[in-house]
Amino acid sequence: MDHIMLGNVCVTRVWEYFGPVGMTSDTFFPEIPKEVWEDGDSWLTPHFVGPDTGIVNSAIQTWLLRSEGKTILVDTGVGNHKERPYAPVWSHLTTDFLANLARAGVEPEDVDIVINTHLHIDHVGWNTYLDGRQWVPTFPNAIYLMPKDDFDFWNPENGHKPLLGRGNQNVFEDSVAPVHRAGRTLLWENSHRIDAALRLDAAPGHTPGSSVLTLTSGTDRAVFVGDMLHSPVQILEPDANSCFCEDPEGARATRRKVLGWAADNNALVLPAHLGGHGAAEVVREGGAFAIKGWAPFAPYTERA
Repeated sequence: MDHIMLGNVCVTRVWEYFGPVGMTSDTFFPEIPKEVWEDGDSWLTPHFVGPDTGIVNSAIQTWLLRSEGKTILVDTGVGNHKERPYAPVWSHLTTDFLANLARAGVEPEDVDIVINTHLHIDHVGWNTYLDGRQWVPTFPNAIYLMPKDDFDFWNPENGHKPLLGRGNQNVFEDSVAPVHRAGRTLLWENSHRIDAALRLDAAPGHTPGSSVLTLTSGTDRAVFVGDMLHSPVQILEPDANSCFCEDPEGARATRRKVLGWAADNNALVLPAHLGGHGAAEVVREGGAFAIKGWAPFAPYTERA
């Protein structure tokens, strides 16, 4: 299954990449004890960790939503032909993402709204494509919703010193600025209502402008959390950050707040990068959380 209905909103999972990301679990998640990975080997392998390698497996995917007659994309992955000198795993990709989107019934001209939950390298790549020697908006009729705090933070003219160092180099220039110059961005702050079912809210920590998208339709609830979670282990260990969180304390507070809301409202949690079934329902368990059940999306077959 590639899609599910949540109330009146259709949610489709669109694949760009699944496989190893060149980092071991203890490097990616330095705050998670080694024994947690060992104890979870039976359910973490191969969807979240490579067998016998300890290398994290990650999905790069876009959530395609159809809501109130609008076609909406949540995050746009890595993109093709991008120069990423400090992130070689994402450099000069040539994936079939647009063909996969077409298989889901969507051409670039059909997209009404693009949501970038934050402006990291693997969330904005298909914002643009290379037309000759220029980067131009991939979705020419869409409004791109970007958190203003992240727009300002990643704009190199502002001179911020991110935790990633040069890891996000070129990203603003080739995947954000061209969309802004074309007049296609809406820079929002605090919260932004998209329609009766969908609302964006600031959820800082991973980056200054990280956000979550909450879906409320009929009796169904869901929250698209971007990089608030990179691994399902962080549901069990909610105070454990990835190595990429700009504000560690803020990231922990956001994770606990959002997971708490999801548990209390029986909401599906949809991170950006989970392999396997892609999303989960959570419940409270003592001072942490547990996985109640997985979404019915079909797992990816590992592809490098």
